[in-house]
Amino acid sequence: MHIGVLTGGGDCPGLNAVLRAVVVTAIKHYNWRVTGVLEGWRGLLERGMTREMRLNDVAGILARGGTILKTSRTNPAKVDNGYQIAADRVRRLGLDAVIAIGGDDTLGVAHEMTEIGVPMIGVPKTIDNDIFGTDSTFGFDTAVNTVIDAIDRVRTTTESHKRVMVVEVMGRHAGWIALHGGIAGGADYLLIPERDSNVQEICEVLRKRHEGDKDFSIVVVAEGAHVALDPESESKHTYITQDTTTDDFGHVRLGGIGQILAQEIEKVLGIETRTVMLGHVQRGGAPSAYDRYLCTRFGIHAVRFVDQKKFGHMVSLRGNDIVGVPLADIAGKNRTVTNDLYQEAALFFG
Repeated sequence: MHIGVLTGGGDCPGLNAVLRAVVVTAIKHYNWRVTGVLEGWRGLLERGMTREMRLNDVAGILARGGTILKTSRTNPAKVDNGYQIAADRVRRLGLDAVIAIGGDDTLGVAHEMTEIGVPMIGVPKTIDNDIFGTDSTFGFDTAVNTVIDAIDRVRTTTESHKRVMVVEVMGRHAGWIALHGGIAGGADYLLIPERDSNVQEICEVLRKRHEGDKDFSIVVVAEGAHVALDPESESKHTYITQDTTTDDFGHVRLGGIGQILAQEIEKVLGIETRTVMLGHVQRGGAPSAYDRYLCTRFGIHAVRFVDQKKFGHMVSLRGNDIVGVPLADIAGKNRTVTNDLYQEAALFFG
């Protein structure tokens, strides 16, 4: 057989580990040919954007961040007859199946490609951990460890200067990074997209803390959190962001809620408040041991799914098992933080 593999959407620790597992499994175990598609779906829309993948190409990349195939947020739906162009390219390349490694947007395109007859297998990737149908996505564990390290480091300067520190982390629709990173880092307040907040409520909790025996606080906020600056306003139903431009999938480029929130906290409490925006630092660097292991398993099973002709499915972690979930079942859905989990974190607020 001859299979293709691509990485789409935002980069993420562990992408290369999946590619390594796919190539090694396909070549060494099945004696298949593997073609890498460059820059995500763009590589199937434009000519000359593929490369032969051999064992030497993936040697030594297990611990390497990013993706050797490069990536983009290209959306075939934004190109006239884009899906058909991509499908025709698959056929001209002689690919018997394509393994698409990416988040909800990439997997959504994989579902549409399946619907028009292209044999697709999906691999769930996102540091946000919000893909429906899997207990975990790779990249998440690495991102959380980055957040924890940052909180541990800013805690010393925050405590020394008796400040409030607002740490902004990624999380558009789901607050998994803020939840796990905040709890493990000992944050004093968390703001996530799943729960509306307002500045007055936040400041009341911080005020009580500072009137007690604590003279510093750390607030962790997800970039997609809904925060009302005025409890009577409707702003809690919109993103607070410094950038209103969108990508090919219509997503606003988030970032800036931490700075705005810090300004409001300082205005209300009169306590010096600073901001740390981790941004793309969370996406970079070497994957954690857990992510390397999970990526390897995902890559192995993605190839096995091809061999089993289990097309139109995503490899998924359920407990300790890797199972298949239909791409049709996850399209348009997000896995979000439940209220019970948030309430566990709230026990430590203040």
